[in-house]
Amino acid sequence: MPSTATVLDLTADVTTLTAAVCDIESVSLGEAALTDAVEAALRDLPHLDVTRLGNTVVARTSLGRAERVVLAGHLDTVPLTSDPANLPTRRVEAPGGEVLWGRGTVDMKGGVAVVLRVAHEVRAPSRDVTLVLYEAEEIDSRFNGLLHVEQQRPELLTDADFAVLLEPTDGRVEGGCKGTLRAEVSTTGVAAHSARPWKGHNAIHDAGEVLARLTSYEPATVVVDGLEFREALGAVLISGGTATNVVPDRCTVTVNYRYAPSRSEAEAEAHVREVFTGFDVDVVDNAGGARPGLHLPAARAFVDALGLPVEAKQGWTDVARFSAIGVPAVNFGPGDPNLAHMDDEQCPVEQYARCEAALLRWLA
Repeated sequence: MPSTATVLDLTADVTTLTAAVCDIESVSLGEAALTDAVEAALRDLPHLDVTRLGNTVVARTSLGRAERVVLAGHLDTVPLTSDPANLPTRRVEAPGGEVLWGRGTVDMKGGVAVVLRVAHEVRAPSRDVTLVLYEAEEIDSRFNGLLHVEQQRPELLTDADFAVLLEPTDGRVEGGCKGTLRAEVSTTGVAAHSARPWKGHNAIHDAGEVLARLTSYEPATVVVDGLEFREALGAVLISGGTATNVVPDRCTVTVNYRYAPSRSEAEAEAHVREVFTGFDVDVVDNAGGARPGLHLPAARAFVDALGLPVEAKQGWTDVARFSAIGVPAVNFGPGDPNLAHMDDEQCPVEQYARCEAALLRWLA
């Protein structure tokens, strides 16, 4: 059980609760104290069945409703900074109104606090609810708590009709997400002394054709479930050479392809290989996107209840994990994602209240 210092009061207003959640430090792989507090708070709610896997907590209602929805958010943050110190949190008056300042206020403990408040306030929701508060989203995917639930207890997730991931969206609804593929496109030359380059073949020079293809590439805009996803393909790293007096015999351009969720992972890989026909292409990472599923009843009910326009999520988030198990998902949460991971991470307090009110309208 958590110590007195880490007890979470779910009756507190959502901003106060967000500050309390943020002030329990939980840098990736160090979420135990916060998970203890979250687990204890949810176990005190008799309408929830609570399961803990590692530092991930899953809490479910079992009311026999016609639909089941998921509310999900990760408990970890990126590392803290000391100059300026971004914990403990503090409330600050800003030109646009009061903000909560500190690590996690955007990414994404405001969303976690909203989930906890909804759990406390809605004891008989209109739909059965699964709450997933999970570890290690900010680091290598093999540590991801949502992935571990899918692998170890998939039945806790797969019976859902729809999911909301409370990642920061500045209070907007962002449907689905794009896939992301990373590939290494390599050229091979022949090493020689740089004073006698005619004795070798310069692999870095050959990489010019890789860059030329990227420069001339025209990314597509693809409409999926009524939302426009803008694809992108670009170089993100380049490496080559062994010494300043040696003609390089190898050069590698790392490219990142962000693709619409209408493409499968295999189709995305095939497209990249086609773009770089004639080169050695090694796909080192490929995570598929997620369709928004806005035509489905549960998704439409969510959008109608919130009364907000829906945009396409142009990045990648864990909604893709839900999509992979057949659960359509959207992103909706407080905080400007452009401030995530920043030293001055901060969120207007009114966004926490608006997000909470929107989910209460939907579920209560």
